[in-house]
Amino acid sequence: MAQSSVPCYTIINSPDLEVPNEMQLKQDLEKGDTNVKIETLKKVIQLLLNGERLPGLIMTIIRFVLPVQNHTIKKLLLVFWEIVPKTSPDGKLLQEMILVCDAYRKDLQHPNEFLRGSTLRFLCKLKEPELLEPLMPSIRACLEHRHSYVRRNAVLAIFTIYKNFDWLVPDGPELIANFLDIQQDMSCKRNAFLMLLHADQERALNYLASCIDQVNNFGDILQLVIVELIYKVCHANPVERSRFIRCIYNLLNSSSNAVRYEAAGTLITLSSAPTAIKAAAGCYIELIVTESDNNVKLIVLDRLIAMKENENMEKVMQDLVMDILRVLAAPDIEVRRKTLNLAMDLVSSRNISEMVLMLKKEVSKTHNVAHEDTGKYRQLLVRTLHSCSIKFPDVAGNVIPVLVEFLSDTNELAAADVLIFIREAIQKFPSLRNLIIGHLTEAFAQIKSSKIHRAAVWILGEYVNDKSQILEVIEVIIQTLGEVPMVEAEQRRLNGDQTEEEILNHCNNNTQQTQTNSNSKVTSDGTYATQSAFSLAPISKKEKRPSLREYLMIGDFFIGAALSATLTKLALRYADLEDNPRAQNRLTTRVMLIMSSILHLGRSGFPSKPIANDDTDRIFICLRTLSQRTKDAVQVFERYCREALGKMLDAQYEEDQRVFKEKQKAAAKVQPDDPVVFAQLSNGRENQLGENVFESSLNQALAGTKSNNLSDVASPNNKLNKVTQLTGFSDPVYAEAYVNVNQYDIVLDVLIVNQTNDTLQNCTLELATLGDLKLVERPHSIVLAPHDFCNIKANVKVSSTENGIIFGNIVYDTSINTNVVVLNTIHIDIMDYIIPASCTDTEFRQMWQDFEWENKVTVNTTFTDLHEYLKHLLKSTNMKCLTPEKALSGQCGFMAANMYARSIFGENALANLSIEKPIDDPDSKVTGHIRIRAKSQGMALSLGDKMSSSQKLAIQAS
Repeated sequence: MAQSSVPCYTIINSPDLEVPNEMQLKQDLEKGDTNVKIETLKKVIQLLLNGERLPGLIMTIIRFVLPVQNHTIKKLLLVFWEIVPKTSPDGKLLQEMILVCDAYRKDLQHPNEFLRGSTLRFLCKLKEPELLEPLMPSIRACLEHRHSYVRRNAVLAIFTIYKNFDWLVPDGPELIANFLDIQQDMSCKRNAFLMLLHADQERALNYLASCIDQVNNFGDILQLVIVELIYKVCHANPVERSRFIRCIYNLLNSSSNAVRYEAAGTLITLSSAPTAIKAAAGCYIELIVTESDNNVKLIVLDRLIAMKENENMEKVMQDLVMDILRVLAAPDIEVRRKTLNLAMDLVSSRNISEMVLMLKKEVSKTHNVAHEDTGKYRQLLVRTLHSCSIKFPDVAGNVIPVLVEFLSDTNELAAADVLIFIREAIQKFPSLRNLIIGHLTEAFAQIKSSKIHRAAVWILGEYVNDKSQILEVIEVIIQTLGEVPMVEAEQRRLNGDQTEEEILNHCNNNTQQTQTNSNSKVTSDGTYATQSAFSLAPISKKEKRPSLREYLMIGDFFIGAALSATLTKLALRYADLEDNPRAQNRLTTRVMLIMSSILHLGRSGFPSKPIANDDTDRIFICLRTLSQRTKDAVQVFERYCREALGKMLDAQYEEDQRVFKEKQKAAAKVQPDDPVVFAQLSNGRENQLGENVFESSLNQALAGTKSNNLSDVASPNNKLNKVTQLTGFSDPVYAEAYVNVNQYDIVLDVLIVNQTNDTLQNCTLELATLGDLKLVERPHSIVLAPHDFCNIKANVKVSSTENGIIFGNIVYDTSINTNVVVLNTIHIDIMDYIIPASCTDTEFRQMWQDFEWENKVTVNTTFTDLHEYLKHLLKSTNMKCLTPEKALSGQCGFMAANMYARSIFGENALANLSIEKPIDDPDSKVTGHIRIRAKSQGMALSLGDKMSSSQKLAIQAS
């Protein structure tokens, strides 16, 4: 095998350097001063790491460098003796090493504690018992040194020697046990206890039993080892559980957060009792609240979420919902999101009222708080209260007044979520309709967004069923709309005349005016001056219009069309409830005047943009419906709109249930091929512990892989698919690379084979990257014997979701010249970073509006079925289709679907698919285009390239 396969403990990244002459190195080591010897020794170490042998330098270093007492040289010599070959080609120890052994025996007796300690650490890395045997008395003597640094390294040295060559120190456990009894320093006790844990558990248990009441007073490094011992012993012998579980309970109150975290994790694996689960969960919650690091908060929250997945633990944790909500005091939005989701999963009818009260307090705290994430947090609170009300209808009456306050919020997303909740609640809970309509009517005038006003108008028009309520809603709408007819009012405003509203306001102001017309002022020279109202220059005030009128004046006539539809519904419903024809006609005339006034305003030229033809048509339909009252048109307004909402909500509920069932299937507790456990035949160990050690180890081993299916991960084909051939079979050096993508890291495992009869010196793998890839370190040069091979690993860091390219060559020296073999390029696929994700329609529209980079891909395919093309696109891009299945069902000749995915770097990718094909021609191909939007240009371009290449592959396959 090549020199690079020799085990090495110390890795030093060396820059490019010329190979110096061995005679020059000897001369520098012999006659140079201390600084020259230091630099020369560094060069020798780098040469050894690069595969050079340099056997002639060992005696020179022993004679001229080893006796030097300089600390830097002492450190470098430790590295040198660690990596230098210590045996001859026949495997026997070199004679020179006896002299080295004697030198280190003297260092072990040196008065400087640093030299002793560093020498002991070096001895932990030696694998030659012939060198260690003469040093054993000195190592034992270091156990009694006055300084703790020497004593703790002496324990580690004895531990390593006992583990590798137990015959050198046969009484090692007994020696360390006696050392542990008399030792006071915590670091020394920790190392000693660690050795007993691995070498003689019985002695470790006896020591723990003798001082179990004092464990809380130990240092955290020793407590962590004690937790590890208890975990191992109780899993190996569950009978010992009752003996030490009280110790774990005590460690939950340790002053060290790391100890408390490990103790809580150990406790829930040792016991499934409700008291243990509650104590561990309480410890986790306390850690989250007290720890300031957000990463720690998220890690511990994940542990709580994992506990919730266990059915037995979930029942116990339901009583801790209010404690979990204490985590909302953290400022990080991701911590708050996970906390609210966890609390929502655990809340029950027993504590839903307390949770709602807590969330209402959190809502009140967000008012007048200037923070960048305040809007997002308010949105999270709205959605959580929404979920609480749908899941527990009894609390909906308490939630609605709080949420309606959000309608006047400047954060449009939070207000939109409130209206989505109100729309669902008013449809599902008829008993709350009067309450909702009352609060919505009160808040209507304070709404600041056209989109929110539009949705509120629709809800009022659909669900107001009482005569007095209808009249009240129309009055509120007219107040928010302003004076009608609007064109005449705007004309008077333009001419400088006062409108009816201004006249009324002016009269009110005059009745309240008590101020004098002149004020006395003091000038700069100290004299008095009189300021009269007649001497003031007129100040032009910005025209303040009612909110609905303001929308129309800026050209948003979509709100006018929605307002016309609502007024039509109210007028038709009032006609059904009111028997007096004059009252019916009076209200209908008033409503039709408002609609015609909107039409007139849209064509008058006063608004910044004229009314669109679509809005004009909708308003004309409303006017025609009120004047003609045809049965079909009336049915559309009175019945079909509400039925459409009911169907949409039912479809959403079915989709949520389908996703929930899929999650349950994915997290199946029992697999068909799981072994059957017979309680009568078991030895009693399996069911006494809260965790299956084999399963947990397997899950940890598979963590980070895309597929959780063991057969997929372990399949040889899965690995072979990621092998890239870098050179040809006839090249003097053959190379191939296995590309392993693990989130932010790409590991290239390159196999290099020497196919020649010559020894290849300084064989170097030179790599370069294109895109947002960065080579972490340059692979070291190696020496390849004839027909030899070796593996070289190179790490590449990824910083964004873009297609990347890795290219390079292999450079090597022969006895004649230097040669270069150019490698094939390695393409890093964007699909390794993209995972399917889901978001709401509102979030999708908001991101579509915010993202500035768009890439349009033309559909060019052989597919003749719209649904098959969509499935192919989703499979090849790792995106998820957000459009419900029911909306895509059927054959109508065209299809529009939204797709969404998220990268491991938190980047979002949106896509809109618009395709069509003639219905009368079944053999025609699918045509259309795909629009991709992303925040970064690279993401949009890379995803578009992936879609184009997948289409080409499909065409070639067909």
